[in-house]
Amino acid sequence: MSSSPQGPKNEKRGGKLVPALCSIAGTLILLGVIAFYLPVSIAHAKGYEVYNVVSGSMEPAIPVGSVIYVETLRPEEVAEGDVIAFHGGDSVIAHRVVKNRVGEGEFITKGDANAENDMNPVGYQELIGRVCLHYPVAGGLLEVCTSSIGKLYLICLAACGAMLNILAGRLRNR
Repeated sequence: MSSSPQGPKNEKRGGKLVPALCSIAGTLILLGVIAFYLPVSIAHAKGYEVYNVVSGSMEPAIPVGSVIYVETLRPEEVAEGDVIAFHGGDSVIAHRVVKNRVGEGEFITKGDANAENDMNPVGYQELIGRVCLHYPVAGGLLEVCTSSIGKLYLICLAACGAMLNILAGRLRNR
């Protein structure tokens, strides 16, 4: 039994396609997982806090489902018209500063979508910082990724990407 001259050549061509596809798929999956966490990781490394917007009090400027990046600053540096993030009970609130009362150590704030100023002034000690960036829609992704089940899914996805790359290497060596 002799093989035709085209037999081994065709096997090699077909034998390279599957490892290449596995490698490409694995790499794309790993890059996707990294891309999901990169904006948050870089923000934290640069000193920003990142929050998900869950209410419409700042619409249309900052829609529900946005991600906001908050930079720390001294309360005296906050100007009228700045959007600040602050602790409001068990949640973080982002509203626009109507007045910075330096003497009293408090801000008068208002949500853009609200008709009137907030009922209670915001004390300087409640300030987290000024909202410097926001990305609409990204908040939903952030919420999913930072939940326990979302982290588990992303770990499994990264493991699948790594396994596809390992499989590609083994198929090439075969």
